[in-house]
Amino acid sequence: MKLSNEYKTKQKENLIAFLIKNKDRHTNVQEISSYLAQEGSPVGTATIYRQLEKLVERGIVRKYVLDGKTGACFQYIGDNSCHEHFHLKCVCCGQLIHIDCDFLSGVNKHIFEHHGFTVNSTQTVFYGKCSECSGSEEE
Repeated sequence: MKLSNEYKTKQKENLIAFLIKNKDRHTNVQEISSYLAQEGSPVGTATIYRQLEKLVERGIVRKYVLDGKTGACFQYIGDNSCHEHFHLKCVCCGQLIHIDCDFLSGVNKHIFEHHGFTVNSTQTVFYGKCSECSGSEEE
């Protein structure tokens, strides 16, 4: 991935590498910090946040703020814009699941047509229990 004419550092390269490697899931600053430290290029959390915000501004990373209790999550979306979708968050294990569903798209359409309200599905989160946590309770 080309980082334009910005000054490149090993830490920034390692940050981008981590995000690309984990592009199919959300990650947080603590995970990134641990990874960079393991790679031998530790970076302070303030610096990581600053770099992530720059990547968010450029549309390379998407930022998710799910609730007031947990920190933001980030996901690499590359140079392509990630399409809008809803999220499911497990209240037991914390897993965050992206969900593309025609039914939910219909709900979005209904809310707009009948209530004049546009839902931002990229920030819409349904809370509950994932199949693994639900299954473990039944045992």
